[in-house]
Amino acid sequence: MRYRTLGRSGLQVSRIGLGTMAWGRDVEWSEVKQIVGDFVETGGNLVDTAPAYGGGVAEKMIGKLFAAGLARESLVVATKAGFVIRGGRRVIDTSRAALLSDLEGSLRRLRTDHVDLWQVHAWGDAPIDETLSALDSAVSRGMARYVGVSNFVGWQTATAATWQEAVTGRVRLASAQVEYSLLARRAEVEVVGAVRHHGLGLIAWSALGRGALTGKYLRSVPSDSRAASEHFGWFLEPYLQPRSRSVVEAVVKAAEGLALTPAQVALAWVRDAPSVASALVGPRSADQLAELLEAETKQLVPPIVSALDDISGGPNQFRE
Repeated sequence: MRYRTLGRSGLQVSRIGLGTMAWGRDVEWSEVKQIVGDFVETGGNLVDTAPAYGGGVAEKMIGKLFAAGLARESLVVATKAGFVIRGGRRVIDTSRAALLSDLEGSLRRLRTDHVDLWQVHAWGDAPIDETLSALDSAVSRGMARYVGVSNFVGWQTATAATWQEAVTGRVRLASAQVEYSLLARRAEVEVVGAVRHHGLGLIAWSALGRGALTGKYLRSVPSDSRAASEHFGWFLEPYLQPRSRSVVEAVVKAAEGLALTPAQVALAWVRDAPSVASALVGPRSADQLAELLEAETKQLVPPIVSALDDISGGPNQFRE
């Protein structure tokens, strides 16, 4: 698999990354072992997780992989802090104390002494200088090698990046992670511009439109699908509305003409979009991963890219 540099940092990440939000719920341990094994064998290295994923179960599974013999250096482990589940409620706490406490918990679950990329999971109420001081502390203490932000809008991304660049000794941000797909192009309004200006790498989460761009929901909702589950139905619901149908149909049509699958077309579009360092996918089985990895050697021709741009929101201003 090909690698890209994460922004202006020295970190090399695979241009397809593994998301772990469903681990421990829709993806059990036996399947996780197979998925990660196949991913690493084909050269993939970026695995993105968070304490909020399964209440820490996803991080524990990565730690279990290391304990079972997976070489620590084979993965670029990216995790987050500031967004956790407490008492069954989602809580955003980006104070310095909370962030560093989250990181300590992550390291215990991951069974490692450092993460390769540590990200603030969401913009919070704490002063931004306090939030970012936690990133400086984590790097200086060897708990994280690179840092970034996640789910920040454009002005928040620019504010955080500018603060870190303002004084020598602060750790510069390496990345910004946002939802980005043919069904979610809001990042192009301000986030991509901020990322390009500050030299950050863009990590695109839910590159397959939360699964809707696979085309499996065009006619119905399969009973064994993520959309039909009690815990993830809400996640798919926004993209199962009529306004998304034309985009999904266009992806399906392009796939038929290119002898690819809809998932491969959708993934290739995101992976090769301007400023994207890595596109995250969340396969639930080794077979789904194999289908996505086949896209590694595929590239969409400009007319197809242009047509998909047009039907999903218009031209991408950052394409050269």
